[in-house]
Amino acid sequence: MLDDINILNQRDPGGALKIASLQYQQANFKLDISEGDHDQRQITGVVVAGMGGSALAALLVKSWLKSELSVPMEVVRTYDLPAYVGQNTLVIASSYSGNTEETLSCLEQANKKGAQVSIIASGGKLIDYATENHTAHMKLPVGLQPRMAVIYNLCALITSLANFGIVSIEKLDEISGVADWLASETAKWGSDVPTVENYAKQLAQQAVGKTAVFYGGSLTAPVAYKWKISWNENAKNVAFWNELPEFNHNEFAGWTSHPVEKPFAVFDIVSNLEHPQILKRFEISDRLLSGQRPKSTVINLAGDSAIKQMLWGSILADYVSIYLAVLNGIDPTPVNIIEKLKVELV
Repeated sequence: MLDDINILNQRDPGGALKIASLQYQQANFKLDISEGDHDQRQITGVVVAGMGGSALAALLVKSWLKSELSVPMEVVRTYDLPAYVGQNTLVIASSYSGNTEETLSCLEQANKKGAQVSIIASGGKLIDYATENHTAHMKLPVGLQPRMAVIYNLCALITSLANFGIVSIEKLDEISGVADWLASETAKWGSDVPTVENYAKQLAQQAVGKTAVFYGGSLTAPVAYKWKISWNENAKNVAFWNELPEFNHNEFAGWTSHPVEKPFAVFDIVSNLEHPQILKRFEISDRLLSGQRPKSTVINLAGDSAIKQMLWGSILADYVSIYLAVLNGIDPTPVNIIEKLKVELV
């Protein structure tokens, strides 16, 4: 089925596979921050307020730059900012649509607390606010589902952080430096590549009809979360995720009880850059759970740097979940039930 171009076109009318094939281009996204002038106040902490795919870029940054960030960085995925937010906190309000109500709530609180504010959005109320109030902001390209604009968001976030002296702008060059490599790597997963040679199609066929569980390590946890997001929104399937070593302190034991036959597909998102003990935990955990859960499929992230591996794994997540949507007979692009919820919340 996945090698039949007619079926792919019928079940992917929104062109999700085409969008996935062009994600590597997002790594070259560079845009000066608008209204970037500020009062040079000392920033002692960063809070990124965002939901779903808009929060994912911040989680990737926290993992990628955890040994370089000189101030604490927190990702808030709810309506309220922490009590400690004040004049020396940089609050980045990130929403692809610009209309996410949780993010708008955090923006309002950031202003009341006198925080330094920056905005990332493609339009909506956030960009309107930024324009009217001369607030630092970056406008993302329009027309994508937020989960497919993560690399745009990542580049904008790095630019915003660099503007306020939190990271070096050279980090943006590290992202753009992987674009050509990503282009050649992700082309191997394209719709014209037959299943026998297509890793993404093979993983989708392996997971169809099952509930997926994704595990990452300390470095790859955001990538495992990205797989869950893509599974939920593209394939319209329930999925779960967790990270090691925390997994070994609780969920690990949960696999040992009945039923023996468990309808899950288990995927380990593994980086050779992880702490050696975490790599040992992946191997030992799967061995000790042999016969008590499905054997895990190890997805070894390609690339010789953390940013290469993260972006490679993130794009693969979209490809696999889109192919799974095709197998499910579901259009991968719309998320109608989420839109209905937003309408009813108003």
